[in-house]
Amino acid sequence: MESTHEQAIGVIGGSGLYEIQGLEDVREVRLATPFGEPSDAYITGRLGGRRMVFLPRHGRGHRISPTEINFRANIWGMRRLGVRQILSVSAVGSLKEHIAPGEFVVIDQFIDRTRHRADTFFEGGCVAHVMFADPVCPHVRAALLAASRGAGVKVHDGGTYVNMEGPQFSTRAESRLYRSWGCDVIGMTNLQEAKLAREAEICYATLAMATDYDCWHEGHDAVTVEQVVAIMHKNVGSAREVVRAAALALDPSCGAGCRSALKFAVMTAPDRISAAARERLALFLDPYLPKA
Repeated sequence: MESTHEQAIGVIGGSGLYEIQGLEDVREVRLATPFGEPSDAYITGRLGGRRMVFLPRHGRGHRISPTEINFRANIWGMRRLGVRQILSVSAVGSLKEHIAPGEFVVIDQFIDRTRHRADTFFEGGCVAHVMFADPVCPHVRAALLAASRGAGVKVHDGGTYVNMEGPQFSTRAESRLYRSWGCDVIGMTNLQEAKLAREAEICYATLAMATDYDCWHEGHDAVTVEQVVAIMHKNVGSAREVVRAAALALDPSCGAGCRSALKFAVMTAPDRISAAARERLALFLDPYLPKA
């Protein structure tokens, strides 16, 4: 069931990100997956000869709350369409004084504070333990960092993203706690994407756009939806420019191990994987299992 499509670059973020200058042959693709429905139709196109696949994680019109996002379907669909590198763009709250609203952070670590989400493909009869000490692809991360600097935006190299549940924003006590842990930004969506991308052997990195100071900063008002939306609208042009430049610069290959994360990770004996599990996971497992 391995995709026959040529390798593509995936972009997950707001629906405005696929309005990129030079994107050609734009089409809409709807997929059914073994894990349910993705957030929306995938938008495919070509940029400088590279295939691109875009997906609005909250659906067009922002219909889906962070906890309701079907992360498994979203990532499965990306892999089915030939995506092997993902650029994830998302709004975050800043937990550090020096990361001001309007600035970008190219994340290198995550902390999980979610409680209600499916975040693995490997359950229901097949177990795999992928390495996740370094949760983002260094090559994709480097491309995002260089593209951000080239676009002239203020960007921070590295940072820890604490993934809260949502959809509510933090309490002041929570915000102070995460600061005491040394976290740099807070968001509601990217850790599940990163985990599932690793299981799907897709290179993944996050471009985080700070929209506010959460609610810890004494000198600033607590975060409001109006503030977040205003900063996001201001940054969307820069984000498109960064995504475009990073996509054009990315090397399709990866030597960091993202593409072989499952090679030694599957713990279940091949003859103990049920037919249903094998069919559900065929997109990922077929290269590693003997033919049934």
